[in-house]
Amino acid sequence: MPPAEPGKNKMFTKKKKEEKPKKGPVKEWLDAIVFAVVAATLIRWVFMEAFTIPTPSMEKSLLVGDFLFVSKISYGPRTPKTPLQIPLTHAKIWGTDIPSYLDWIQLPQFRLPGLGEVERNDVVVFNYPPEFEHPIDLKTHYIKRCIGVPGDILEVRDTQVYINGEIGSNPEEMQFMYSLVTDQIINDRIFEKYDVWEYRKSTDGYIIHTTPAIAQSMEKLDFVLGLAKAKRPERYVEPRIFPDVRFFPWNADFYGPMEIPGEGKTIQMDEETVAMYGSTITDYENHDDAKIQDGKLLIDGQEVSEYTFKQNYYFMMGDNRHNSEDSRFWGFVPEDHVVGEAAFIWLSLDANKSLFSKLRWRRFFNIIE
Repeated sequence: MPPAEPGKNKMFTKKKKEEKPKKGPVKEWLDAIVFAVVAATLIRWVFMEAFTIPTPSMEKSLLVGDFLFVSKISYGPRTPKTPLQIPLTHAKIWGTDIPSYLDWIQLPQFRLPGLGEVERNDVVVFNYPPEFEHPIDLKTHYIKRCIGVPGDILEVRDTQVYINGEIGSNPEEMQFMYSLVTDQIINDRIFEKYDVWEYRKSTDGYIIHTTPAIAQSMEKLDFVLGLAKAKRPERYVEPRIFPDVRFFPWNADFYGPMEIPGEGKTIQMDEETVAMYGSTITDYENHDDAKIQDGKLLIDGQEVSEYTFKQNYYFMMGDNRHNSEDSRFWGFVPEDHVVGEAAFIWLSLDANKSLFSKLRWRRFFNIIE
């Protein structure tokens, strides 16, 4: 048998590695975009999401034009409920009224473990509860301050919040509406000097929104003849007030008392408790068949004499107390509607200014308290 020639023995011959075809520039860009979208979606879902402040309901704590990051891990991220959705969108495709999702599949929603729970005075982003056009996770985002947690007895007396009979903590930059009496036209620069951005002419002067400290300073101006908080009278009944003005003739400045319900809390269902909590149970407790009929709560067609709540609820108010659509008007925020805790401002733009003067540099990276 002749000796094998070098390099001819197949047993010892190394197979040449097959060269992978090089990616073209289009394929490389496509891979990079897919990776970026997946990474951004995961970060947005689990850790942080960017939001902007479109209305003055939280001024002066948060200003219109503030861009902020909201922490999802503070209270725990929610699992997606509506999976058939264009990535990195909310309810609609950017700049259009076209829905960005299909509601053919609705998954059970759970909250993963977080760093803590919603606490009194946290600034919270949540899905607007009474918006029933979209699934829970795609309802419009709102931002308010939590002033009441489950079990709290909440009351507003003469614009001051009371919790469990004691004066509640007031935000440092809390604003109210004031009536400024003057017989002169006030130059816009005066309002700007005193950091007053919400004002309008009235029959005897101006209506302004500002903090008590600034109001006290402006009252000393020579041309100001009087300045007083424009609060509602105690006996004034506000038609839109929550929960039911027929049983609770309250207004936004004189409100309650009311107990905020929580998971495991059992209440007896009579005419008054049905009026106070009935809509919360029918709207947010996830019953297939729950309704109020003739002042009674019916679940699956049967009258309910007592009810135990399935989840926690929170009472939210804006820091701009006389210019805020909040829990006083539309009710409690269910726990499954809570998105996250406002963490810090990363950019702030003043729409009334131009070019670089738009940037509110002093607000960059401010921690939200």
